[in-house]
Amino acid sequence: MPANPTPAAPASPPRLGHALKPRQLIMMGLGSAIGAGLFLGSGVGVQLAGPAVLLSYLVAGALVIIVMNALGEMAANKPTSGAFSVYAADALGPTAGATVGWLWWVQLVIVIAAEAVGAAGLLATVWTGLSVPMAALAFMLFFTAINLLGVKNFGEFEFWFAILKVAAILGFIAIGAALLLGWLPDATSPGLSNFTGNGGFAPTGLAGVGAALLVVIFAFGGTEIVAVAAAETEDPERSIARAIRTVAWRILVFYIGSLSVIIAVVPWTSEALKSPFAAVLEAANIPGAGTAITLVAVIALLSALNANLYGASRMIFSLAQRREAPAVLGWADRRQVPVLAVLASVLFGFAATVMELVFPDRVLPVLLNIVGSTCLLVWTLSLLSQLVLRRRADRAGVALPFRMAAFPWLTALALAILALIFALLLYGDQTRLQFLSMVVLTLFIAGCSAAARRLRSQAG
Repeated sequence: MPANPTPAAPASPPRLGHALKPRQLIMMGLGSAIGAGLFLGSGVGVQLAGPAVLLSYLVAGALVIIVMNALGEMAANKPTSGAFSVYAADALGPTAGATVGWLWWVQLVIVIAAEAVGAAGLLATVWTGLSVPMAALAFMLFFTAINLLGVKNFGEFEFWFAILKVAAILGFIAIGAALLLGWLPDATSPGLSNFTGNGGFAPTGLAGVGAALLVVIFAFGGTEIVAVAAAETEDPERSIARAIRTVAWRILVFYIGSLSVIIAVVPWTSEALKSPFAAVLEAANIPGAGTAITLVAVIALLSALNANLYGASRMIFSLAQRREAPAVLGWADRRQVPVLAVLASVLFGFAATVMELVFPDRVLPVLLNIVGSTCLLVWTLSLLSQLVLRRRADRAGVALPFRMAAFPWLTALALAILALIFALLLYGDQTRLQFLSMVVLTLFIAGCSAAARRLRSQAG
């Protein structure tokens, strides 16, 4: 009688590689926080709060540093492409994990379209003959190809994008310092009079600081992508800790340094703050200032598009592997690229880009208003997850590769800051709809996730 055949071992699920280098992870974290929100949007915060906008940036920066440390602690212990979605599932249950994952994915695919259209529009102001629709679609095609070529190529592109942005900021701070010190022959230094003139340091009071905080906080959105990328980095346990330590203080230096120069050179009442970096360079009599800053802003938007496409594809890939998204999206090719996840993530971007170009200023503003506050909810659930998982690890005596300092006090402080921001969103007439839209979207996703889970359970 023939022997019973040995049953075949079940196939292991597709896995992603570890082709990202630590230097790429560090620059990715730095570059993700340095975007168009700094180069073009920082002037709005100055106009709302005056020089006291620095307080808004300090509060927002402190919050981001705490969130990055909390995410770094969890990512070093469990590097996974699902990052905070997986950690929320581990700490708060599968519905919370699926909800935060889908919420982040929806946010990113909408933002991808906005960045393609925005970059094309900015570039058209420099090259007036450029077709905005064709440029936007070309950007989408190019970065889809970059992400399909593998994480190594993505990481190298993002590394050099970040280098260009950092170099631009360092050059800007150096020019601003030379202007203020009176070292530029064709420019007059205003000294520090703009910090106290025109109504004083806080001309609009605490209300202005709070209003500016709502503008400033969204400029830091995207830093959480470091936790997603950690899963594909060499030696993730050490790389994530190094990235967190180096990125956090550099973000504050670049943001506070840039804003200090802008406030010192340009009065907070000036209309020139619509393009604050260009205003400083023009005050320094730097030729071609407007064009240079426009091109830097285009690079910032394209860098964010590239990073967001990467992050979105990895999140939907992770959701699929956990049966929270169609299983086919959890497939990776022999180069360990989640091809279908990339295509699914960019598909909505193409559709939204086309709709925005056919119906200008009608589609994307509505979509962006709906997802505008979702990064705050992602941060909140990430902090709650860290609170639960850290206590669980401490009780079990688990030695974590990277431990956030001053636990749980810093986590509690960050949650308190987020509660304040949510209250400000709900209180403001212009932000209340955005907050309520986020709540409705979150409840909808959570309901769908729970219903899908029940159906799978009933189907066996």
